[in-house]
Amino acid sequence: MSKSQGPRMVDVARLAGVSQQTVSRVVNEAHNVSPEIRDRVNLAIGQLNYRRNSAAAALASRRTMNLGVVSFALSVHGPSLALFGISEQARLNGYTTRLITLGDLSHASFRSALNELTSSEVDGVVVLAPLYAAAEVLRGLETDVPIVTFAQGAEPSPTSVSIDEVLGARVAVRHLLELGHKTVWHVQGPAGWMASDARQRGWAMELSAQGRVLPEPVVAPDWSARSGYEAALRLVDKPDVTAIFAGSDAFALGAIKAFDEHGFDIPADVSIVGFDDLAEAEFFKPSLTTVFLDFEEIGRLAVQRILAMMRGEEKDVIPLIPPRLIVRDSTAISR
Repeated sequence: MSKSQGPRMVDVARLAGVSQQTVSRVVNEAHNVSPEIRDRVNLAIGQLNYRRNSAAAALASRRTMNLGVVSFALSVHGPSLALFGISEQARLNGYTTRLITLGDLSHASFRSALNELTSSEVDGVVVLAPLYAAAEVLRGLETDVPIVTFAQGAEPSPTSVSIDEVLGARVAVRHLLELGHKTVWHVQGPAGWMASDARQRGWAMELSAQGRVLPEPVVAPDWSARSGYEAALRLVDKPDVTAIFAGSDAFALGAIKAFDEHGFDIPADVSIVGFDDLAEAEFFKPSLTTVFLDFEEIGRLAVQRILAMMRGEEKDVIPLIPPRLIVRDSTAISR
């Protein structure tokens, strides 16, 4: 590799063990490349930080090589990680990203954001606003470019990407029941969020399937640890609370503090399961049993679907990404 210039296509080909023509087919999104070869080439591109000549590629394909992202509440864990996945997958395919963050979810705000992105000449748009209000507004909007949405808890669709959060909640509740707890209480996320309802549905479905009592969920007004703490304070005086499914890891952190302040031992007296698997979850005291959700994969799949739509490929439904239970120290056998 020349020191006077960045990595070249021939360097990518050498690292991936393929021909330069194959690399060209991958970066230009040709159909006649196997998934295994495509993955090898993309891995080499990432390792070398290879940047193709976007101007030449755009001229050849008549594309702008830009993708738009419309987001709301980017401070929330899921959308923020999905944005990272979008940026990385876009970069691997020679695209740049343009982000617009909405202040509200009105029809006018969405229309303004899409008009601004269209005027900036983007080839497609990913919407990171997993709320019912956003989905309702998007149903009435038309654009000249493909749109893919992040729709937490939604059914599989050709134009939306999601994780099976209902299954994730069921797995969390099942874990607690298998430890001998008679039922599981739920700290539920704020109204209007798709994730709140998906996780509540999974919790209720698993308890019902096992013939257990369904307690009234405690609904938090936002996704903060403080809201989880205040919700848990409504449970500390109930004598039959031995297991809690928190609708987020932040809620779980607040719940742990609330029960600890009232003299409960976690997990000897109360077992708590979170949801999300924050990077800090293993460093909670005790380390948090939680459900891992691959939000970065959301972003990667969204970009892949946008590119496929641009190529005119047939749109099969995008399968839900499976969650994974991570068992740590905040759950134990019921006494």
